[in-house]
Amino acid sequence: MCLLCDLKSPSAPPTRPEHVWSARRAFMLAGTAAAAGAALPAVAQVDVGQASAMRKLVPADELEGAANQQYAQMMAEANAKKVLLPANHPQVQRLRTIAQRIIPHSPQWNDRARQWKWEVNLIQSAQVNAFCMPGGKIAFYTGILEKLSLTDDETAMIMGHEMAHALREHARARVAKSNATGMGLSVLSQLLGLGQLGDVAANIGTQLITLKFSREDETEADLVGLELAARSAYRPQASVSLWQKMAANSGGSNASFLSTHPSGPDRIRELEANVPRVQGLYEQARKG
Repeated sequence: MCLLCDLKSPSAPPTRPEHVWSARRAFMLAGTAAAAGAALPAVAQVDVGQASAMRKLVPADELEGAANQQYAQMMAEANAKKVLLPANHPQVQRLRTIAQRIIPHSPQWNDRARQWKWEVNLIQSAQVNAFCMPGGKIAFYTGILEKLSLTDDETAMIMGHEMAHALREHARARVAKSNATGMGLSVLSQLLGLGQLGDVAANIGTQLITLKFSREDETEADLVGLELAARSAYRPQASVSLWQKMAANSGGSNASFLSTHPSGPDRIRELEANVPRVQGLYEQARKG
């Protein structure tokens, strides 16, 4: 899609707390897993088209820097409240093991991911929620693991989904669209020089956590997350059982995840249609 067409369419971080996963360890773990997955085919098996050209109007490094700062602040606050679970907690170890298997497959979807300082943390909270911010900052809340009784395969589907939002740069495109449409095409030349949008990342406040993605973004994240998990030897059919659990829990309290990721029969049918596309990747990864 051309930039003009897309424009017309609607649509130094603080010190990290003690328990935040170190970037150095993350990359060491990712490198080990990468060797195991090297034999897998590189061509994507799901079809999500090209990422929005609109995202290029917001500098990726500025947005990721803002995300790093916001994430570090959140983790520091959680640590101060004693709700940031320590590295030796079994559920933290479980999440980091899943991430360690998925991360090596992320550069296929975004080459910038090779340089991201991935972090995975778990917050003690009844909220049914999880997220991955630009730059690979992942957080889960215990509520989503406990209330849905998630298996490792289902947890990997959530993690892959959230990572896909970051890899497809949905937040970057959403910030650009929300600001560019208000400014109008009359300032196109300024936008192309980054102009006012160049400063957007530094002034987004808490938007990166509360940002709501479009239905198209959610479908992309479902499918890319499904493939990421399958390449990491997580059972593709778990994507269907996950969203069936989500649908059953849709009336529950503290379901923050479901307010931005609505479940429904269309979503489940889309995943069911794509499970066969990635089944071979899963089987090959299991053999590897």
